[in-house]
Amino acid sequence: MTSQNSAQRHLAEAQTRLDVHFDGYKDTLIELAKIPGIAWDAFDAGELERGAQAVEKLFSDTGIFEFVEIRRSQAHGKVGAPAIVAKRGAKNGKPHILLYAHHDVQPPGDEQVWHSSPFEPVEKNGRLYGRGAADDKAGIVAHLAAIETLRDICGNDFDLGLTLFIEGEEEAGSPTFRNFLEENQSDLAADVIVVADSGNWTVDVPALTTTLRGLVSQVIEVSTLDHALHSGMYGGAVPDAMMATIKLLASLHDEAGSVAIAGLKHGKADELPYSEDQLRTDAGLLSGTTQIGTGSILDKIWTQPALTVIGIDAQSVALSSNTMLPSVRAKISLRIAPGEEPEQALALLKAHLEANLPFGATIAYGEAELGRPFSADSGGWAKSLAEQALAAAWGTKSVNIGIGGSIPFIADLTQVFPGAQILVTGVEDPDSRAHSPNESVHLGMLKKAMVAEALLLVSGNAIEAQ
Repeated sequence: MTSQNSAQRHLAEAQTRLDVHFDGYKDTLIELAKIPGIAWDAFDAGELERGAQAVEKLFSDTGIFEFVEIRRSQAHGKVGAPAIVAKRGAKNGKPHILLYAHHDVQPPGDEQVWHSSPFEPVEKNGRLYGRGAADDKAGIVAHLAAIETLRDICGNDFDLGLTLFIEGEEEAGSPTFRNFLEENQSDLAADVIVVADSGNWTVDVPALTTTLRGLVSQVIEVSTLDHALHSGMYGGAVPDAMMATIKLLASLHDEAGSVAIAGLKHGKADELPYSEDQLRTDAGLLSGTTQIGTGSILDKIWTQPALTVIGIDAQSVALSSNTMLPSVRAKISLRIAPGEEPEQALALLKAHLEANLPFGATIAYGEAELGRPFSADSGGWAKSLAEQALAAAWGTKSVNIGIGGSIPFIADLTQVFPGAQILVTGVEDPDSRAHSPNESVHLGMLKKAMVAEALLLVSGNAIEAQ
């Protein structure tokens, strides 16, 4: 490991270099954020190609990789979006680090809600606004800055192994991701995987994301009749499917609003300051609406199960008539705690539904989706180095945070590369509004993230050969 004196010297060197070159990296981010690369069928696939080619050139120009290539995989007979893979082998027993980000972005949504054009980045009050400015083109530029800072501090002949993997379809659910990993496993294998697609606790407090909830979704169809009935003629004697479905779905939560499915795991989040007032502001809770569930706010949104009925297929109000429906479909989305197995959670969900099915109704199961949760190892040299690097760059200790949502591709990484240490980092903050109108990145924080990642790479290069 690096000595204290070396660490201080490397911090000063990284900060000085990025003070000089940061405006250039900001300009690079602006040019990337002008490219509307959206991996959805309704958008121009040519923009994804243009984005991939721009990223390929950026990392080719570093001059440190043995190859930089655009590659694709396919799934279900469909070719995926272009991804960039670059590699430089490790030497003299040093570790190998893979740097991940993605170059595709979310659609802009309603452009009337944006304060500026989503694909014409604008700098204002220390932030850069534009679609992808934070998620995740800032992650790409942070990797670029860290690699070039490593090169300038340690020289072109450094020993650390580096792989770059910039995906092109993350915002579309990474449909070919697993196949891509398996087809390129030898080139992507690494001791450490740095995923730059998360955020920090605040602009002033850095973080590592150490937990992610998993996902179980299930479509159900509840039936009580073999045909529709006049509600005035038979109502009060026979249950229709809507009545049965409402009662069934209501059973999924207890009186406090906690998930009522027996047997699901619950976890405990790190204790960090997060008030009810902040929750109300962040979530947009109406003044009379109360919280649900038990435990701390962070427990409830990071490490406990949560359930939402995200869709119901029934008659619309506009087309409604006095009719009792024979069947109703609904889609249930269950977020599961770190450490839960999605297959087991799905079985518990089905057992609950069948045990609480009212009036002798029947239930049929449709499409299901499973996503594994993530919980980072509490130890490991890579996490220790990352914490040291973040503390040095920010001037304050880093914290461990969770994400209530899921990042399914991280589960794929853990399965294909079970021996790799995974660090989930990022350049976002609570005001970044990723996926929303007026997405932005805090430029001062972005520079700190670049310094921290550069220090991590420099420290990895200094590890004694095993």
